[in-house]
Amino acid sequence: MSAHRQKVLLKIIILGDSGVGKTSLMYQYVNRNFSEHYKATIGADFLTKEVMIEDKLVTMQIWDTAGQERFMSLGVAFYRGADACVLVYDVTSEKSFKQLDSWKEEFTIQACPNDPDDFPFVVIGNKVDKASERKVDIDRARNFCKSKYVQPIDHFETSARLGLHVEEAFQSVARLALKSAQQQDDDFMPDLNVTLPPPSANKGRSGCC
Repeated sequence: MSAHRQKVLLKIIILGDSGVGKTSLMYQYVNRNFSEHYKATIGADFLTKEVMIEDKLVTMQIWDTAGQERFMSLGVAFYRGADACVLVYDVTSEKSFKQLDSWKEEFTIQACPNDPDDFPFVVIGNKVDKASERKVDIDRARNFCKSKYVQPIDHFETSARLGLHVEEAFQSVARLALKSAQQQDDDFMPDLNVTLPPPSANKGRSGCC
């Protein structure tokens, strides 16, 4: 498919511990609503949203995953083809923050991106509306995103409940995913500069080889 395509489908995977707000973030971004009564995701589910990025109509297919450890390995087919991965933690949960490395490693193993060091990840610290319960300082999270990986990772703090910074976070995800998808298209463009053998090399031959 041409790198100059005007309509693009991007697959986005959201990973993180159970209860960090992955489903709430997805619904807040796609449907602009919040509910206190989302059921725990079983396996995986997805929503789609169309946005304009760089004059292209982009369909974001956002996959929400269960955060329980027994669903951590959802299979290669689920992860393969992802254009970006969102790692979510709860700013009121130290454990969910410490688990980010494990979720990133799980994704990298299962998805096998062509260039793991350059694959687009975005880190989201959710539930900033619960300021009095905060356990993970923003500077600590930013340092984590800068120091843990070869390329610094974009970091956002959000409140799915209030809709705070959710749009900005997913816009960043979309831009990074589009850039990744275009790069992959360029990598797989065939070499059209084929050198044909001189006519003498085919003398006396006919038909297909």
